[in-house]
Amino acid sequence: MILKMKFLSITGPKADIDRVVEKYLSRYEIHLENALAELKTVQTLTPYIEINPYKEALQKAEEYVSMLPAGRKPSAKPMTIEEALNTVNQTDVPFVKNQNEREALRNDRKTYEEQMTTLEPFQSLPVRFEDMMNYHFIHYRFGRIAREFFTKFENYIYENSNSVFYQCYSNSQYVYGVYFTPKNNHQKVDAVYASLHFERIYMSDQFRGTPQEEYRNAQAAIRRIDAGIQKCTREMQSLLEKEAGTILEARDLLKSYSSHFDVRKMAALTKSKSQTFYILCGWMSEKDAAAFQEDIKDETEIFCMVEDDDANIDSQPPTKLENPRFFKPFEMFVRMYGLPGYHEFDPTVYLTLTYAFIFGIMFGDFGQGLCLLIGGFLLYKWKGKPLAAIIGTAGIFSTIFGLIYNSFFGFEEFLPYDALIHPKDDMVRLPGLGNINTVFVLAIAFGMFMILFDIVLAIINAVKQKDVENTWFSQNAVAGLVFYGSIVAMVFLIMTGHGGMGTVLKILIVLAVLGLVGIFLKEMLARMVQHRKPFIEGGKGMYFVQAFFETFETLLSYLSNTLSYVRIGAYAVSHVAMMQVVMLLATGSGSSPNIIGVVLGNIFVMLMEGLMVGIQVLRLEYYEMFSRFYKGDGREFKPFIRKAGQN
Repeated sequence: MILKMKFLSITGPKADIDRVVEKYLSRYEIHLENALAELKTVQTLTPYIEINPYKEALQKAEEYVSMLPAGRKPSAKPMTIEEALNTVNQTDVPFVKNQNEREALRNDRKTYEEQMTTLEPFQSLPVRFEDMMNYHFIHYRFGRIAREFFTKFENYIYENSNSVFYQCYSNSQYVYGVYFTPKNNHQKVDAVYASLHFERIYMSDQFRGTPQEEYRNAQAAIRRIDAGIQKCTREMQSLLEKEAGTILEARDLLKSYSSHFDVRKMAALTKSKSQTFYILCGWMSEKDAAAFQEDIKDETEIFCMVEDDDANIDSQPPTKLENPRFFKPFEMFVRMYGLPGYHEFDPTVYLTLTYAFIFGIMFGDFGQGLCLLIGGFLLYKWKGKPLAAIIGTAGIFSTIFGLIYNSFFGFEEFLPYDALIHPKDDMVRLPGLGNINTVFVLAIAFGMFMILFDIVLAIINAVKQKDVENTWFSQNAVAGLVFYGSIVAMVFLIMTGHGGMGTVLKILIVLAVLGLVGIFLKEMLARMVQHRKPFIEGGKGMYFVQAFFETFETLLSYLSNTLSYVRIGAYAVSHVAMMQVVMLLATGSGSSPNIIGVVLGNIFVMLMEGLMVGIQVLRLEYYEMFSRFYKGDGREFKPFIRKAGQN
């Protein structure tokens, strides 16, 4: 269900805000709104701007905690905020020293890595850099040429280039090497190589040995640097581990104080003649609001006004869901679609029951259902994932329908009684249609019932939102309920052999026509009820043409939505058929099925069809049910301050 909210405006002296937040507001969950935005008509308000003095210390504390091993707990020793700040500052001096040293080593490592990358392709060059630097008459350059240009260079240019190219390394893209040429002719040769897209690679003036020697020197330097980095890291971790409990306690306290201080971001200031006051605005649950007012009743300088009618508030009340533990995991599916608006119906319980029920029909097997039930709830207890609890709940109904179908891991009639329904074989004769699978007929009947129920929910939502058109005249309003209900009743009478033109049938036809007329004229009728003129906006011709096509689309949607529920029966039948295939393959030419084949087949069916059924049921929930009565345009209740004792 959706908790009832109250809008609070809290006012007090500016200097008292920290005490109020720490002593009172930290004990409750409050969804703060920007006071300037909420009270925009008040001209004397100014923003509450103040730099958070705990933010920098908190960032450092978070960094320290990130380096601690998992599982460490805060110390139980009480700590003041001054002690928390001192703890961070005292830890910071030796920590920063090691941190700076480690950062310098990392920069050196990066330099050597770049040197290795530069030198690696030229390791086969048997000449020392020191010797090359002493060449007086020879000009040289290191670099690479794209392979396609190097082939042209070798075939057409190299012999007349007045240079020597020493190839050091090549791959599928480039040829790496050094070219040598007389100094008195190097400008012409450089131009030739540039025309071949020769990419020059610069070597450090600090290199003295051969490229291979310098490459190995860089490797050795990186090994020494890595040892230094590890030493710094160990010293930093050792420093933090000695004071782990104190640091964690300081971090938690700083986080709390920083969060409380940031309340100022949502506050506004107003000045009287001699004093400045803060104003905080936000939403609390009805229960918390009453408790908060009781807490501050003896405070002479704190003023709290509670607005009972949220229609007077500019911002939409936030939505806070509170459901019993059994239904809570299904809130995940509700949130995926969208949180309910504050004045909407919370569909969590409805979704839980319908999802699990439909899943059971489509995936009815006593053995497989038990596996889903036990496995799902064990996984939920171990990991706490909502999806695991959803699987377990679906397994309950899968087990129940497995008993109805008398199916145990694909073995039909395994239990000592006759199945109430055989999804694949049971047939029912209907007038004008002949023999039809019973499960398909029941699926359509169930779909009709669900559509009628969803329309009722839509009407309830519309009444809560004071929406006249969607209460009385739309396809999901009273007009739609009358029309579709009449059609369903007529179908029932005809299929049960009572289809003669009796009084009841005539009344139903009249009701269906009246409902359809209401849908056709919904906009005009809604404006008439609300006394809004003109009753028809725009031209009459355009209005009636548009209304005709909208009504025709509505009729098609009723039909398609009803037929969409056939998938419930289809998957129930396909589940039986797939298990029959498993048994056939497991039996082979023998008289009894192979146990390994049965086990593997059951695992395959549970995984594949379980996933498919889960998705199809969710599709039914979203597109056939929620689309009729649920908007999901609510905004989540987000407490700005964690309640004291929460992490």
